Amino acid sequence: MSLPEPEVVSLGCRLNIAESETIRSLLAGRDGTRDMVVVNSCAVTNEAVKQTRAAIRRAARDRPGAAIVVTGCAATIDPAGFAAMPEVARVVANAAKLMPASWGAPRSTKPAAFAGHARAFVEVQNGCDHRCTFCIIPQGRGASRSVPAGLVIERVRALVAAGHREVVLTGVDLTSYGPDLPGRPTLGALVERILTHVPDLPRLRLSSLDSVEIDERLFALVTQEPRVMPHLHLSLQAGNDLILKRMKRRHSRRDSIALVERLKAARPELAIGADLIAGFPTEDEAMAADTLALIDEADIVHAHIFPYSPRSGTPAARMPQVAPERRRERAARLRAAAAARRARWLASLVGSEQAILVERPGTRGPVTRGHAGNFADIHCTSPAEPGTLRRVAVTGATDTNLIGTLL
Repeated sequence: MSLPEPEVVSLGCRLNIAESETIRSLLAGRDGTRDMVVVNSCAVTNEAVKQTRAAIRRAARDRPGAAIVVTGCAATIDPAGFAAMPEVARVVANAAKLMPASWGAPRSTKPAAFAGHARAFVEVQNGCDHRCTFCIIPQGRGASRSVPAGLVIERVRALVAAGHREVVLTGVDLTSYGPDLPGRPTLGALVERILTHVPDLPRLRLSSLDSVEIDERLFALVTQEPRVMPHLHLSLQAGNDLILKRMKRRHSRRDSIALVERLKAARPELAIGADLIAGFPTEDEAMAADTLALIDEADIVHAHIFPYSPRSGTPAARMPQVAPERRRERAARLRAAAAARRARWLASLVGSEQAILVERPGTRGPVTRGHAGNFADIHCTSPAEPGTLRRVAVTGATDTNLIGTLL
């Protein structure tokens, strides 16, 4: 009878996904960790914390007798609360979760290779020095800190050697990369060095960016370098200036629209994603309408919509609250507008050619699925090897994805 393997359950952001793979590599092949489930938690909203607790209880049901270890932001912010759960054997803080000693691994353990994944994630920055009034994450992640470029390049080079054709740079506040390092490099400088020193990397993608921190060097790379994918996800959060001020954001509504206009003028195929919060404290209907209009005005085709969720310990939780049913109603309106914008964008791509990173077969029939450089989800009926880059002729579209033929 084979021994059980350790399991890592990842919730939340792309940075957590990258860190979960490192934890998986630290657990691999060690007898003491075989019957273990690690839950890498998220605390971005109250709902995320509820999902973390539900994942812990589900793991206990699915693997009775397994040691359940909880790490991540939720566990770091409320270690006593999670340690008190009867299912939990141990809590590991964010600051220690990538340390080999936390998992009984030798210091020489190699980082994760993202086996079975077409796309690989590389952490280049952690923590945040900003204090948005709705956000609890700085309490879970600490101050901003950057990974030296040499280590990042070494990691990317190893992933490319392992067969990965696309690497995603991740961080809590990715565009704050560099001020804590010698010479104060920027994210743009890091991207330049990766592209120069890893010439075999075909596709480099950036995770969420703070729009106000996109400098001219990074702007030029995003709009002129074909190996940097034409897809930017922006941390916009709202489309009303007073709400942005109360969120303690550093950009205005006009800043968001002007940036997108400049980006699209320089690289028309570039697709814009954004995080938007519905029902922030003090938001009235006119303010909500400004955020709704931003979806079209900023050409947002990859929208992440969140109804505001008060987090104890944040200034926004002490502001006058919008009724929960109004938050949900406004989030539903935002989602409907975002879905309509996305459907129009997908329809506009019919007749084009796209390059996809083949990720997996579909759940129904011999369907090949992958994402284009603009992050459009494309389905093809012909089989293809996962992890390969293939050209696709786009022949149709649904409201959520493109349909194509492999070339």
